[in-house]
Amino acid sequence: MKIGLLSDSHSFTDLALLDLFKDRDEIWHAGDFGNLNVIKDLENTGKPLKGVYGNIDHPEIQRIFPQDLKWNIGDFKIYMTHIAGYPGKYAARIKKELIADPVDLFICGHSHILKIMKDPTLHHMHINPGACGHEGFHIMRTAVRFEINNGKLEKLDVLELGLRGK
Repeated sequence: MKIGLLSDSHSFTDLALLDLFKDRDEIWHAGDFGNLNVIKDLENTGKPLKGVYGNIDHPEIQRIFPQDLKWNIGDFKIYMTHIAGYPGKYAARIKKELIADPVDLFICGHSHILKIMKDPTLHHMHINPGACGHEGFHIMRTAVRFEINNGKLEKLDVLELGLRGK
């Protein structure tokens, strides 16, 4: 399965990103859509959209997407939320959940900082795709593509989308 992962669009849809996701099977958004237009733009790709709401998302978006989302692709377990921290510095709620129900891949957003790393203690892959929108302090707008094949995360690519504000 080919995945396009983004976060923190903050009401901005990058048409170049949609083109970079055209060969993906699904698109996943780790929160802070910003408005319903971003959701519509992603849905208009014809790809299934999975997502979680973020701290800037209005109740109308919170009615569409949950705060936390867990699912499997075969035996490969995924957990996505917006605000979480990162390995060794997870928020208490997230750490408790990851210990109680281990996963293979943990995805979050919020920080606007691209971070891809193996959690040395909990042994899952951690991905924060950074921010693909123009709001925030990040310099480079980013997103991520990868594949999940036979229970393995493969072909992981970081997409640099251009400078914030340009």
